[in-house]
Amino acid sequence: MMIRVRSRDGIERVSLNNPNITIGQLKSLIESQLHVPASKQTLSVQQNLLLAKTPGDLAHFTDMANPQTLISSLSIGHGSMIYLAYEGTREVSGPKPNVSPAGSFGKKMTMDDLIAKQMRVTRQENAHCELVSFDRDAANAFQHYVNDSLAFAVKRGGFMYGSVSDAGKVEVDFIYEPPQVGTEERLMLMRDRDEEKLVDAIATGLGMRRVGFIFTQTIGQNKKDYTMSNLEVAQAVELHAESDLKEWVTAVVKLEVNEEGGADVHFEAFQMSDMCIRLFREGWFDLDGGKEGEADPKVSRMKKDVVVGGKDVSEVDNDFFLVVVKIFDHQGPLTSTFPIENRASPVTMKALKTHLDRAKSLPFVKRISDFHLLLALSRFLDLNADVPALAQCVRTQTAVPEGYQLLIESMANAA
Repeated sequence: MMIRVRSRDGIERVSLNNPNITIGQLKSLIESQLHVPASKQTLSVQQNLLLAKTPGDLAHFTDMANPQTLISSLSIGHGSMIYLAYEGTREVSGPKPNVSPAGSFGKKMTMDDLIAKQMRVTRQENAHCELVSFDRDAANAFQHYVNDSLAFAVKRGGFMYGSVSDAGKVEVDFIYEPPQVGTEERLMLMRDRDEEKLVDAIATGLGMRRVGFIFTQTIGQNKKDYTMSNLEVAQAVELHAESDLKEWVTAVVKLEVNEEGGADVHFEAFQMSDMCIRLFREGWFDLDGGKEGEADPKVSRMKKDVVVGGKDVSEVDNDFFLVVVKIFDHQGPLTSTFPIENRASPVTMKALKTHLDRAKSLPFVKRISDFHLLLALSRFLDLNADVPALAQCVRTQTAVPEGYQLLIESMANAA
């Protein structure tokens, strides 16, 4: 039997001969196999343990504090993930890299060797954003589609839009889903730059901007032992590096088995580390290395060796590139009831009529306070004048000028 243990050092495995051991016995196994003294360990089934910074923070995690509790009573079984925080430092187990002698005892170091020595990959403890908060309607519209329509069988992604406070709090108020093709392992974004110009114009009028990327992991991926695959890391860091926003957030949506044996939709949020972005921008990622299916998805391959834990390696555990971000939710200013772009069924003007008729009792500005509706309308409006003006009305919740209202109603009635 194997249990996965995730700590600040990444994901490791602990082997058990008996599934009915106590938490105290599990700590002893962690001490013997992972070299973390039992007295220094704090264990939990809650991922937020990894965000704890002080002894006071750690004291809140009591679910695995009683050493006499059976791990089976916490639904911890083969393949389960638990979280470990500990004091001090240790030597992390793992394969020993091939180390070539250099300097006076071997070959002379080249300039590339010297540069590689400066590329020290360490875990980044703190994110640049304080937290990320999702609009409930936007998050539900996204997860309902991938759960109910796609059954988490293929990947799906989108760009998150919202705002960033001076304190570094990221609020996500809508999710734009670009044209895309998803498989079980790969998400290919077929980006439409003209459509993205419309999206950005609407966002600007709403006082928002692009703040991150969200994607799903499939049921098949849940059987793999990683937080993010090498393909997901490469895509996430490319999109992060494309942005000039230091608070940029990458969100992952997946199914997780609950205590009753059912499945719950689970959101996780990260930032790609500063070193990860630097390595990508400077071309260190080997994005073409190996045939598809042969590479280990838990690690990202580099074109040249980097230093991890004092050793030269060409493969880096993906967890070293991830910085955990706290997640909250809120009710934002927009609805998400209008059909969403670039899904299986095309959005038509008939949908506009249905939407407006359904909300007849509301003021007109409320009836159009939906990003996906504004995107559908924007295809028939002037990008530089009409789109920002209409979005500004939604932002301030002021009356829509009569000319726009008549135009929108005529478009709906023509369906």
